[in-house]
Amino acid sequence: MSAADAVTDSLAGLRDRFAAVREGRPADYIPQLALADADAFGLALVSMDGHRYSAGEAEVPFTLQSVSKPFVYALALSVLGLDEVSRWVGAEPSGEAFNAISLEPGTGRPANAMVNAGAIVTTALVPDTPDEPAFDRILHCLGRFAGRGLDVDEEVFASESATGDRNRALAYLIRSTGTLPVDPVRAVDRYFRQCAIRVTAVDLATMAATLAYGGVNPVTRERVVSAEVAAGVLAVMATCGMYDGSGDWLLRVGLPAKSGVSGGLIAVGPARFGVATYSPPLDATGGSVRGHAALEAMSRRYGLHLMLNPALPGSTVTLVTTADDLPSAPSGERGLRGRVGVVAAQGAIDFTAAERVLYALDESGPDGGPVVLDLHDVTAIDSVARGMLHNGLARFTADGRRAAVVDPKDLLGPVDAVRERTGRDLPRHATREDAVAGCARALAGED
Repeated sequence: MSAADAVTDSLAGLRDRFAAVREGRPADYIPQLALADADAFGLALVSMDGHRYSAGEAEVPFTLQSVSKPFVYALALSVLGLDEVSRWVGAEPSGEAFNAISLEPGTGRPANAMVNAGAIVTTALVPDTPDEPAFDRILHCLGRFAGRGLDVDEEVFASESATGDRNRALAYLIRSTGTLPVDPVRAVDRYFRQCAIRVTAVDLATMAATLAYGGVNPVTRERVVSAEVAAGVLAVMATCGMYDGSGDWLLRVGLPAKSGVSGGLIAVGPARFGVATYSPPLDATGGSVRGHAALEAMSRRYGLHLMLNPALPGSTVTLVTTADDLPSAPSGERGLRGRVGVVAAQGAIDFTAAERVLYALDESGPDGGPVVLDLHDVTAIDSVARGMLHNGLARFTADGRRAAVVDPKDLLGPVDAVRERTGRDLPRHATREDAVAGCARALAGED
């Protein structure tokens, strides 16, 4: 048990709330997808610090399907650049279904890279190299987004190939306009293989978090694509990722997103997190019913809408140390106070910022010892973050650790789990350093 389990609790709560939803059904036009467990429902979230949280069937493997599209688009942009890719594929919302014939009058370009027609072209744009065939490049790139090697579900690939005549027809139609740079048979075969790459919800959350972090995988710390490419992909996801429901999604949920007919769904909080769900029953637009409901509820509850001015990554936790490393620590106290950790935060604390604070609490304190949480420079704590911090501190102390809080503005309110003296109990003239030192002495047993 840890303080940061409060984030897992939030995901588990969403799963519990929507697991009983029975609308929708798994995709059956690809026979292998129809065999999926309709009751499976997993959620995962990855923060910009690489912390991973999950609930439910988040480790169940399934195929990417259309969730592969933004990541292959990212690869094409990285290799060829925006201007060249835009010669072949547009970036305008189609307002139509994922498998619609959406070709630009006069040029024959597909509307965008998120619909099937555009994705077939984007996949075809990835060039072979002497050292690596095009599909191997795609598989390797998607693995870097996920932070591990991925593979292809050959049974799903065979099932898609056997039933994929509409996509073949799209490819031949595009070829007839002159905007498909390779043979249609090869292009569609590569596209089917890309869709059959196998992942989990945790993988998808990591992939989404890599886009959120400007192209750097927050788990492996590897740069996968440039910040400019990541921004371009998120822009197209925001306007086109949910097909003919993209406008309503952006209005209600407010996060760039991409759905897939296997039941996968990703959403990206730029500079904040990547989140993913897996639940096979689909709505009329081809998106996961439970996943859609859970992410909409999550966005509303935690204030995650893109237009709500999120905190900058890394700006919340300003110090994780021990009390004897503070400049004000008298030398005579250092041996005693060195057993007490200190976590200092600043600014406004929301859902994302609270996750950083909770994780820092878990990681602080020598050998799992007591910790002072310093909120002296925190300007505000919203109601969601306050609840998370209360829950996390309760878990922290239930795990046998002791904590004290420096909270001179009384932003956190009464915290039943924190029994030690707080910064509020000190004289008005006391400095921040006095408050932290007083709490450290109390926790170390000096007072």
